[in-house]
Amino acid sequence: MCSTTLTASQTGSDHLYGLDNSNIDFELLGCGIHRDVIEPFQYLQQRAKKEGFELAIASGYRDFDRQLQIWNAKANGERAVLSSDGKPLDITRLDPWQQVQAILRWSALPGASRHHWGTDIDIYDRAAMPENYQLRLTAEEAIGDGIFAPLHQWLDQQFKLKKNQDFFRPYSLDQGGIAPERWHLSYAPLASKFQQAFTLDHLIKIIEAQPIVLKNTVLENIDTIFQRYIDIPR
Repeated sequence: MCSTTLTASQTGSDHLYGLDNSNIDFELLGCGIHRDVIEPFQYLQQRAKKEGFELAIASGYRDFDRQLQIWNAKANGERAVLSSDGKPLDITRLDPWQQVQAILRWSALPGASRHHWGTDIDIYDRAAMPENYQLRLTAEEAIGDGIFAPLHQWLDQQFKLKKNQDFFRPYSLDQGGIAPERWHLSYAPLASKFQQAFTLDHLIKIIEAQPIVLKNTVLENIDTIFQRYIDIPR
């Protein structure tokens, strides 16, 4: 289920914005992931296996072009845009700024996705999935009686015991920006460095040069977008 699209604009800090995959391994785990994240993930995976979970990656590295496709499909009404409670929205009833915020609730701005870094992964328990089950990565799957709730309850314990191999949930709480995503894990030692190196000025230059739908509205509100949806505290 992982994207394996390759792009190779391998200059400067382009890896921060999904334009350079030179540090990404696409083979070992069958999914793009930063080479330095493989070993800690495999260790967490082995520990999960001892508890009966088959920790698997639904989505890892995602390049700029893939994020752009997702964004434009949603902005053009070709792909569902969901409300905070997971229900489809009719974005034609929203003004441009409302449309941008609705998309950002569940999908990152191209160039500003943590998945660009290869440090962030969406995970699930493959062992818990019945045959022909369609993975959705929703809150209903991860809480209460959800199919993957036992895995996430185990992960909760690992975080409390500090046995989480330096992974954390960047979207664990609803702070008015990105919706909570219990399935999204980030490898802190690398992700924190990449976030510190990320600059708004460089992102603006990339956005200005790309065919992003709702571009003008994004640029008009870029400071708010950065504070609310991109600059995530550790």
